[in-house]
Amino acid sequence: MAALIPMKKLCLVLLALASLPALAVGQVVEEIIARVNNQIVTRSEFVRSKDQLKDEVKQQDAANADKLYATRERDILRDLVDQQLLLDKGKDLGITGDTDLIKRLDQMRKDMKLESMEALEKAATAQGISYEDFKQNMRNQIITQKVIGEEVGSHLSMTKEEIQKFYDEHKDEMQQPEAIHLSEILIAPKLPADPSAPAKSEATKSEATEGIAATPDSASAQQQADKAAKQALEEAALAAAKAKADDVLDQIRKGATFDEMAKKYSEGPSASQGGDLGIFKRGALAKELGDKTFAMKTGDVSEVIRTKQGYVILKVTEHQTAGVPEMKDVAPKIQDALYYQKLQPALRAYLTKLREEAYIKINPGYLDTGASPNQTVPIETTVAKEADAKKLNKKRKKKLGVL
Repeated sequence: MAALIPMKKLCLVLLALASLPALAVGQVVEEIIARVNNQIVTRSEFVRSKDQLKDEVKQQDAANADKLYATRERDILRDLVDQQLLLDKGKDLGITGDTDLIKRLDQMRKDMKLESMEALEKAATAQGISYEDFKQNMRNQIITQKVIGEEVGSHLSMTKEEIQKFYDEHKDEMQQPEAIHLSEILIAPKLPADPSAPAKSEATKSEATEGIAATPDSASAQQQADKAAKQALEEAALAAAKAKADDVLDQIRKGATFDEMAKKYSEGPSASQGGDLGIFKRGALAKELGDKTFAMKTGDVSEVIRTKQGYVILKVTEHQTAGVPEMKDVAPKIQDALYYQKLQPALRAYLTKLREEAYIKINPGYLDTGASPNQTVPIETTVAKEADAKKLNKKRKKKLGVL
């Protein structure tokens, strides 16, 4: 399993990836390579998309990056045209993406544990990222996703027969070991850094005041006193932790949601994720915990359990049985698989239809692999050329930071 990336670092990586088109280093001679309705695609945008693709395939499969790039590179201009067509359709449908953009940025701020949106902007700037470009890229993604959902995804449907057929044909792939998905709430005892320090300090002060030299007997007595004091503090801390864990469990039994209680009270590393610990196969947990949790059903919550860290409350969010799961248990996943199986050809057909309703011109030397023979090629006019020049000049200024 790949090493987990810290959330703050991960979010910054995502910021950087989403903003790659704005971070090209090479200076490219600006020229228009395509016109899509009243918008233009420039050569520098095309080159930046190629650079972004190179980084993407390296992250996906470094060993076969060149092969993956060669397969997908030919569709880069097609994808740029697709995006512009979807953005134009979004305007027609009145989709702005503003509300969703605010929600996504705020969630990113929370994931990075930043106090404000201004702090998020500063974090992006510190990484050399254009925050405005990043927001625009994210807004474009939101608009295109919504258009695809409304115009294509909402028209897809799966019949019971299709779901049953998929289940029958993929049973071997569905074989699974017994496993449980666990969440925890950890209540740790609050112990002082050095419980014997107060006692030692008082003993030293007393001896210094009275001028009595420490003897082996007095030192031994002091050690025993320190040990007893430490034990008493530990027992008190454990009792307090147990009482708190019992109270949390009582709240859950009375209807409080486990994940919210975990976020509020758990002192474990998974607290911010609602206590989610992930999936464990039989034998992966300590025997005592394994015996208890694998005897539980989906949704069951354990009693308070004593561990080395303190007291834990465990919830089995899913108990996966060994073998081929029943159809009712995997039907939602099958529906998702069929949905995405149908989405790609349906989306391609929809984009072909948009192309045929649009005015698209691709300059010589460039290939739009999604082109339809029924597309309308715009007629070049002086007015159109002047409009293109204005758009090109605007993009140049934005790239240079003038706008």
